[in-house]
Amino acid sequence: MKQLLIFLILSSSFLYSQNYSEKLQVKRFIQKMHKNFNYKSDYLRQLFRDVRKNPYIKRKVSSKSLKNKSKKKSPKTTFVKQGPWDKYLQENTEQNRSQLGAEFITEHKGTLGKVYKKYGVPPAYIAAIIGIESYYGKNRGRYYVFDQLTHLAFDKGKRNSFYKRELQEFLRLCYRQGIEPRGIKGSASGAIGLAQFLPSNYEKIAVDFNNDGRKEMNNYEDAIASIAHYFQLSGWQKKEPVATRVTYKGNRFYGLKTGSRYKYKRKYLPNIYPIEPFDYDKEVHLIKLERAKYDELWYGTKNFYALTRYNHSSYYAMAVHLLAEKIKDEYRIALYEKRKEEYLVFN
Repeated sequence: MKQLLIFLILSSSFLYSQNYSEKLQVKRFIQKMHKNFNYKSDYLRQLFRDVRKNPYIKRKVSSKSLKNKSKKKSPKTTFVKQGPWDKYLQENTEQNRSQLGAEFITEHKGTLGKVYKKYGVPPAYIAAIIGIESYYGKNRGRYYVFDQLTHLAFDKGKRNSFYKRELQEFLRLCYRQGIEPRGIKGSASGAIGLAQFLPSNYEKIAVDFNNDGRKEMNNYEDAIASIAHYFQLSGWQKKEPVATRVTYKGNRFYGLKTGSRYKYKRKYLPNIYPIEPFDYDKEVHLIKLERAKYDELWYGTKNFYALTRYNHSSYYAMAVHLLAEKIKDEYRIALYEKRKEEYLVFN
């Protein structure tokens, strides 16, 4: 019976984990970590002996919620044709993110004010980034980062070198902060924390804003300042606009290259005009957003380009911009309601 139990335990371990320590590339990686950063080889070999085969963490659903869900009748669904931008915007800016963003600004008003004074990045844009990246800290990733980066670095793939560097920097980060590497959760690409920084960004971009001697991306003060620092390094200009929607002839836009890689002087863009007043005389990017029946077209400024350095997708940058604008509106409404309540109390 005892031998059978040991066999079952070993079999279970084999089914759910892999030994990477004997791979030649891993051995070289361990040697490099020992030589360059004085890591203990035995400790690293122990980490790589037991790598989870599937680092994805399934959501826990209670039997009660499943039971209640099964009782509900499925409503009739009316399908509305959507374009790529419609879907992207819905996925990244809904779920009450604007209201939560306004609450986030209220809660962290002091830190956001100091950060704005130092870096020039408005609070709503920082709140929008944290809202999209980690849903204000409620969803910081569903993968075990060490295991996921190990698979990406040493299994067959096109970006092995990139992920080896990320794994290296992740282990260095864990060492500096005294964290157990196998317990950290993050994204499918190894991004971690409130702002979902890749490990390689921590040392050069992350900021110890609360002066506790550590750059911690799960600390709100450090995360807020680090995002602003990232934008400042990317060319953010204080008090300048980000984007404005423009008109053009037709329903689909063709003829000129769009996206953050291309810049134009406005005088050379015939029949393209801002819908609202737009006080910006520098070169602009043309940003095309594909809806189901037409293309939205926008001017993007240097600040829009700075947003694309966080994520190179124009859709991502525009989602951040629009969510930030909605957060501003929600915050103004909340302030108005609060002042109205105060007025009624004292009058």
